[in-house]
Amino acid sequence: MSVIRPFKAIRPTKEFASSVAALPYDVMSSEEAREMVKGNEYSFLHVDRGEIDLPVGTDIYSKEVYFKAKENLDKLINNKICVQDEKPCFYIYRQIWNGRAQTGLVACASVDDYINNNIKKHEKTRSDKEQDRINHVDTLDANTGPIFLTYRPDIKVRSIITDWISSHDTACDFVSGDVKQTVWVIDDEKTTDKIARLFENIPDLYIADGHHRCASAVRVAQMRREANPGYTGDEEFNYFLSVLFPSDELKIMDYNRVIKDTNNLNEKELFEKIEKNFTLKKEGKKAYHPVHQHNFGMFFDGEWYSLTAKSGTFDENDAVESLDVSILQNNLISPVLGIENPKTDKRIDFVGGIRGLEELEKRVNNGWAIAFSMYPTSLAELMRIADENELMPPKSTWFEPKLLSGLFIHKLS
Repeated sequence: MSVIRPFKAIRPTKEFASSVAALPYDVMSSEEAREMVKGNEYSFLHVDRGEIDLPVGTDIYSKEVYFKAKENLDKLINNKICVQDEKPCFYIYRQIWNGRAQTGLVACASVDDYINNNIKKHEKTRSDKEQDRINHVDTLDANTGPIFLTYRPDIKVRSIITDWISSHDTACDFVSGDVKQTVWVIDDEKTTDKIARLFENIPDLYIADGHHRCASAVRVAQMRREANPGYTGDEEFNYFLSVLFPSDELKIMDYNRVIKDTNNLNEKELFEKIEKNFTLKKEGKKAYHPVHQHNFGMFFDGEWYSLTAKSGTFDENDAVESLDVSILQNNLISPVLGIENPKTDKRIDFVGGIRGLEELEKRVNNGWAIAFSMYPTSLAELMRIADENELMPPKSTWFEPKLLSGLFIHKLS
């Protein structure tokens, strides 16, 4: 059973939607964010990264940053750039990128569903990153960035959303970068009630992206419950902003690896060690995209190679160990290249598939030693791991397009 409910979103007016909407705070640095907002006083980065309106060098975790973020949010509301809906609604959020559409339902998900593991996780969170968003959400009294959730497709939910889109005008419709962004408002109470009831028959939701934002939203709710022991459970702080997409509309991109050195191995030694666990084939100068699970590309010394994991190098029945990221880590990156902890070792870096394999070649040509191209993790693998209460290795999934922040704001009180 999944509990979702409509809410009174604070949203940019149609006129300002394209100016307000911004990429999520965690896909760029402070310096990049400062550049991105030049000439745009309405960008939601002024809210999500308040330090960009403070002197360079300001501690990004200082109270001043969160206070500035709140000031900037209040300014958007007071100046009517963003306006709150008068009654609780669901919202439809569609993104079209490279000819592929994903259509999500914007709703508030239940904190208790997260606590009780009806909202399933596949990633471990870091306390410092959590604390940053806890401070941000608590100071602003709002969820400002949606949690990217997914669920197994439901034909009745899809039918309602499709019918609503075909018979109602858009609330906003614009292109950001190369992604078409469209929003509809479901403001009919009978329809919102029907959708909420349908989700009661959907057993689980899954976090696709936004584990830190989700954990932080839940922690703020717990803090408010502790401060208000008479809470009823109906208060807004018991729910958090989310966008729910059917899993068959999502696509995970590859998350590739680059390695700084060969661990003091020459080419002959390196290849001999690799061939213990992989079938190695030279592919030439053309970038090699893996063609199936357990197949990898390797760029080394100006040439591309195909690597295919040999039988017996991993356990197919183990949800985590059979992931390609695990196979490469356990059979090559760790034993051959000596990188035991990819979370902390500075000799490894990760490159999202959105950058293309050209970025891997560029990194190697500019001083890194080896790059590996990956076959993307599947939604089925993600869900299997979450269902088994396991965790994925670091940098296993890259979702694209990213959900924009600023199109929906959920006030906690």
